[in-house]
This record gives sequence, C-alpha cells and structure tokens, in this order.
Amino acid sequence: MAKKHILIVPGDGIGQEVTLVGKKVLDKIAAKFNHQFTYDEALIGHVAIEATGNPLPDESLEKMRNSDAVLFGAVGHPKYDNDPSAKVRPEQGLLKMRKELGLYANLRPIKLFDELLSASSIKPEILKGADILFFRELTGDIYFGEKGRKNDGNTAFDVAEYSRFEVERIGRKAFEAARTRRKKLCSVDKANVLETSRLWREEIQKLALEYPDVEVEYQFVDSTAMMLIKDPRRFDVVVTANLFGDILTDEASQIAGSMGMLASASIGDGTGVYEPIHGSAHDITGKGIANPLASILSAALLLDISFGMKEESELVISAVDQVLKAGFRTIDIADATTRKENILGTEAMGDAVLKFL
Repeated sequence: MAKKHILIVPGDGIGQEVTLVGKKVLDKIAAKFNHQFTYDEALIGHVAIEATGNPLPDESLEKMRNSDAVLFGAVGHPKYDNDPSAKVRPEQGLLKMRKELGLYANLRPIKLFDELLSASSIKPEILKGADILFFRELTGDIYFGEKGRKNDGNTAFDVAEYSRFEVERIGRKAFEAARTRRKKLCSVDKANVLETSRLWREEIQKLALEYPDVEVEYQFVDSTAMMLIKDPRRFDVVVTANLFGDILTDEASQIAGSMGMLASASIGDGTGVYEPIHGSAHDITGKGIANPLASILSAALLLDISFGMKEESELVISAVDQVLKAGFRTIDIADATTRKENILGTEAMGDAVLKFL
C-alpha cells in the first residue's frame, strides 16, 4: 500500500467541474490497488482573486510544496480578457506557481485514440498512428522576461531570455524520453532570426553528442506548424521553447480530435502539477457538458510520473479507450455517426470511465 497526499486545485471555469471527475478516478484506483490517497484543496486564479485579492495566495503555494502531486484544473476569466489594463490577473497565479515550484518541463502527450479519427478536421489517413510527446520549456522565454511600456505608453516590449542551463535541463529530459520511444527528437526554434533560438540550438547540438542513439532534427517553428498538419506521424519527441510550445501544442490538439482529450504534466525537481490543456472555457461553464477525459488522462500521468504507478496509469488509459470503443462521447468529440443517447455530459462520462475501471 502506497500513502500519497494529492492537492486538488480546481481553479476557474470548467476546471471546477473536470477535476471532480479526475479525483473520483484517483479514488477508484486507490480502492482497487489498496493505496491510501489523502486530499486537500487550494485556490488559484480568478476565484483566488475574488476571495483574497491574490491570484496565488501564500497558503495555496505552501500546500502545493507540501503535496506529493497536484491535480490542477484551469485559470482564466473573460473579465480580464476584456480588460488588458488589469494589474492583477488570474494567469499571474499560474506563472508564479510554475516559477516557485520550479516546473520547467511541460510534457504534453498527443496520442490519438483510433475511435476519434473522425473527430479531427484532419484526414484520418494522415492522422492514424500519430503519437507525439511535446516537451515545452515552462519557466523562461518571453513570458518571464522584462516587459513594459515606453514612449508615453505608445510602445510596448516583452523581452525573451534563455540561459544555457535552462535549455540543457529540459533538453536532457527530452533526450531521455526519446530513448524510451522511437529514438527520434525534433528540436524546434527560430534560429534564423532569434538569438535565444541560436543559443537553444547550440545547446541541443551539444547535448546530442551524449545521445548518439537518438536521431535529432532541427526545425524552424513555422515549418513545424505546417508539418504537424501535413505529416504528424513523422514526429516522436518534440522539444521547444515556452512560447513556441504554447502555440504548437494547441495546434496539435487537432491531431487528438479535441483539446478536451489532451492531458499535461508540469514537472521539475519537486512537486509535479497535472492538468488538462483546455483552459477555463467559460462559454460552457456550468452547463455540465465539459469533456472530463483530459483531466482523467492527467490523473493517469500523475500516477505514472509522480508515483511510479505504471500499471494503475495504464488501467486508467485503457478505461478511457474502452469508453470510446463503446461509442460514448462528449459533445466536443461527437460526430454525425454518434447516437444521441451516447452523447454524455461531464459527470456521466466520468461515471462511464469508472465503470470500465
């Protein structure tokens, strides 16, 4: 029996709904394998601002540091999207969490379940067999550099910065992962224009000498964006900078059929954070139709990466696969062939996965 303490951080919007389902899956796994999972909750984002005035209260950060893993929901609210002058914003809590916990590596598996081939706007014959693992650097780049206004507020600037150390530590994780897969690594940059990308490429080239068994290619970000749609099966492990990774992984969600299917892990040298990539989605908040499968698959990543429970993790993924094979869908992954009675809401889809577990 393993004893683990998990912090549930629902955050904003549909994060509140899908993390409830992810927790139920963890409870089921604990009962099935005789583990003891204890839980606590913490605030972040808009709900934290409303309650405390701070997008990441000190109490929440302390709870994160003292947990074995964090199951996370989402942050964001339209109120701030429509007010770019707001000084306190939900996303500040997310960035601070990543920085304070040292979450420098964001892992995003892009794996297509065969049953969802028709859910994507890309032709099935191009998609079938696609299986990509993205490594997005998470604590550097333009998001964390100096930013501000000048010339009486008429000029804005955001500074992108990377150190060799930051590139080396995520590059090494990507190379190690490639060794366990198809031994192919694509490093994405914009080295023909950006100095940060030139340093990035230099450091990856240096690392490649330590991994002669891994085939490495170097792609510019614009070319990669095109190739992800044209031939996604050519990619195995992809490593890239914070901004490029943010954009490319959202694009790659079309390979999986929906953002509602994509899990992620943010890891470093301490507590790992596991979350769906779909965001707070306030347009569907409270309607009970959000796809919980990304949160469930994030729980599977949590079990595997933070707890080393590979069998338990694979069982969760298998249950999701069986639910899809049985024809059940949420609205975002349904198509014209889906039977009306098989289109499930958030809670019902979670219950279906629990049944197969």
